[in-house]
Amino acid sequence: MAQVGIVMGSDSDMPVMAKAAEMLDKFGISYEMTIISAHREPDVFFEYAKSAESKGFKVIIAGAGMAAHLPGMCAAIFPMPVIGIPMHTTSLGGKDSLYSIVQMPSGIPVATVAINGGANAGILAAKILATSDPELLGKVKDYAASLKEAVEKKDARLQEVGYRAYMEK
Repeated sequence: MAQVGIVMGSDSDMPVMAKAAEMLDKFGISYEMTIISAHREPDVFFEYAKSAESKGFKVIIAGAGMAAHLPGMCAAIFPMPVIGIPMHTTSLGGKDSLYSIVQMPSGIPVATVAINGGANAGILAAKILATSDPELLGKVKDYAASLKEAVEKKDARLQEVGYRAYMEK
């Protein structure tokens, strides 16, 4: 049974949403990925959001561009956390998507990551699930430690070779 639902409004969102899936894979979290247009197939969308809890979803990651109604509508129906990913758009660079997701009315929160922030959405979902899963919490802590180690290695190289040689890589 999938713990996370990943839903997007268009297959053009797939490269960003795939980054969320890759992070969930890294943490060993099961998910189900779906393409649903809240505007073009509202009946399908409502059934998805209404059935998400009974499917076992604990978190939904919803990506959307432009009007970006998908995350907010998921949050209006699904009683557990929803993470919105605003998609970069050609017209306004994703600001339209970002504003649509973060401007939710009181009582209908959507956690929002950066424009095209698929990886962070996956990590945030893992952190939410880790609150009740000690094994997953250990994986999240190990991941954070690996990020620290990566920065320390980069700095050690910088200190060793200087910035000019570092930039030449």
